Amino acid sequence: MTDTVSGAGPGHLDRADPGEPTDWDRVFRPRAVALLGATGRADAPMARPLSWLTGRGYAGNVYPINPKYAELGGVPCYPSLEAVPEPIDLVLALVPAAQTVDAVYAAATVGAAAVVVFASGFAEIGPAGAALQRRLAEVARQTGVRVLGPNCQGIFYAPSRLFATFSGAAERPLTGSCGIAYVGQSGAVGGSVLDLAAERGLDLTAWVSTGNQADVDLTEIARHLIRDPEVSVLTCYAESIADGAAYQRLAAEAAATGTALVVLRSGRSAAGRRAAISHTGAMLGDDTAFILVSRRYGVVLVEDVEDLLAAATALRGQPRPAGNRIAAVSTSGGAGILAADHCENHGLTLPELAPETQRQLAQLVPDFGALANPVDVTAQLFNREERAFGTVCSIVTADPSVDALLVLLTMVTGEMAADLAEDLVEAVSSTTGRQVPCSVVWLAGQDQTHKARAILAAAGIPVFSSISVAARVAGALAAAQGEPNYPASARDGWALPADPPADGWALLDILAVPHPETRLAGTPEQAASAGAELGGQLVLKAVAPGLEHKSDAGGVHLGVSADRAAAVFGELAAAVPRLTGVLVQRMAAPGLELLVGASGGRDGWPPLLTVGLGGTAAEVHRDVASALAPVTQEQGRELLRELRCWPLLAGHRGAPALDVDAAAGAIARVSQAIAHWPDLAELEINPLIVGPAGEGVAAVDVLVNIRRTEEL
Repeated sequence: MTDTVSGAGPGHLDRADPGEPTDWDRVFRPRAVALLGATGRADAPMARPLSWLTGRGYAGNVYPINPKYAELGGVPCYPSLEAVPEPIDLVLALVPAAQTVDAVYAAATVGAAAVVVFASGFAEIGPAGAALQRRLAEVARQTGVRVLGPNCQGIFYAPSRLFATFSGAAERPLTGSCGIAYVGQSGAVGGSVLDLAAERGLDLTAWVSTGNQADVDLTEIARHLIRDPEVSVLTCYAESIADGAAYQRLAAEAAATGTALVVLRSGRSAAGRRAAISHTGAMLGDDTAFILVSRRYGVVLVEDVEDLLAAATALRGQPRPAGNRIAAVSTSGGAGILAADHCENHGLTLPELAPETQRQLAQLVPDFGALANPVDVTAQLFNREERAFGTVCSIVTADPSVDALLVLLTMVTGEMAADLAEDLVEAVSSTTGRQVPCSVVWLAGQDQTHKARAILAAAGIPVFSSISVAARVAGALAAAQGEPNYPASARDGWALPADPPADGWALLDILAVPHPETRLAGTPEQAASAGAELGGQLVLKAVAPGLEHKSDAGGVHLGVSADRAAAVFGELAAAVPRLTGVLVQRMAAPGLELLVGASGGRDGWPPLLTVGLGGTAAEVHRDVASALAPVTQEQGRELLRELRCWPLLAGHRGAPALDVDAAAGAIARVSQAIAHWPDLAELEINPLIVGPAGEGVAAVDVLVNIRRTEEL
């Protein structure tokens, strides 16, 4: 049982300016660590940090703090932090939740850089715990002492042999340092990562559990670790990312430093949610901004702990794939077919190998094998005296159409398996000119392939027991190529005022997006007059408070003649409650209907642009592509190319092409608007009718949502 912290409180502060940058070396390479509330119960989980710090190679000084004891674990025990004879860098708070605020004050008194708060009983238990957590955060800000946690499992840092954790996963020897680091919000998931990595021969270089993140959050720790020369791959587990700007800085810095970043996310970030009053809002996922930011900077996004470790293993020992073209080499035709199916499901293509490649393979692969892709070497290949499997893989990876290699092995076991693994490692590492990353699926028992798997793991080649998982990870690696961070495109002579107009048609005029002539009528007589003035076939649309989707409420009449405008006004008034007016609009020429929507950035996330097949059935089709705003006109064209309906724009089965240039220009200008005006929450054109090439576009309906001052 721990004791109340002594000598703590606001009156004892003697701390440097809280605004000073955190010296993370004092946290990860501390010269002295104090264990506040150290326990004498050797079997208690909270006894582990003292035992590990004193017995597993940590070179700094360790100071247990508890007035009940004169010594613990063979080292002197002190009654308070102030009694310690030297400066303390890091404090481990092994005290109950109610004592943690005093623990931070006490740490500030002795000038500590940080406190690790292990205790639970904070925001995760309800309002009272949340209030205590807020108080802990306030004290951290007041004193400048950084707080990791609460409700966390601490830190392990291999280079300094810092075992500032009680996680049972750290019971493993953990004598190495593989260059892979982990930081995550969940202690349980983190413990699994640490344990599984060690089981696979990957002793992590750094491991941090951030818990409830009252003060220090995942992105701050991660930004420190990607600058650590000991770390080549950083893996993260995120349950929520409240600060989009901080995540974007992390992703950008990882790309700039060359540190591979692999992220496993769970749940949906509340920071990414927006009101779904438009079709765009309804179709965007809550984490669209997170995904697009990750894609821009080459972050590898995975779906499972298994994927997290496999991707980290591959990035630690091999280059990234240059694209999504993968070649499969298999000892089984059936396994090759399964691989082709799974690869296609995860955005990978299996190109047919070049004739010269197939000619070379034909000299090694039996006649009843397959040479195109997947390559089936058959079990017969292993009945020869020469070891030809590595040569087959070398020939395949030399093909210029191959970006990655997937090796599928069945019952190749024992010493033959070890020989094959050695040949494969040599083949992959000795490829001349271009290196192609490799992964292996071994459909045989671990006990019969243990030595072979160890050889591959040591070479940084991930080994899977599942074809689907291997394909999923390969797809995630191929997708994380990174995209250029385009600047805003030139505005082609049009200028934006300081504030956006709330009237959608006025905003379209500013953006130079064409739209049919429109008049607002407040009475049947005004509707008749507007109809006579516009002439031709008309569209009449109801205007009422909260009426965003007019068609759904029966608020749109098409093909109305001028002489019926007054009567249709009356019909709309009867159908739509609280009608305030009717838009009378000249009917646009037919064409392909697109949706162009933009959502303003919030909580640090950048604004988003979405284009897709539009009209009243936009949410049914869900044929959309999204990007971070702003985009250039050429990027707008590329977004259109991503749509399933692109052939209709480009000219399908002999039909004339539509005016893609005009559509891309309108898309770019909408993106500029959402990026320029922070108080523009939402702008949607639906539909934007695209006419034949050279005849332009027409915005038939527009939605504008201005963010309230309190939302900025």
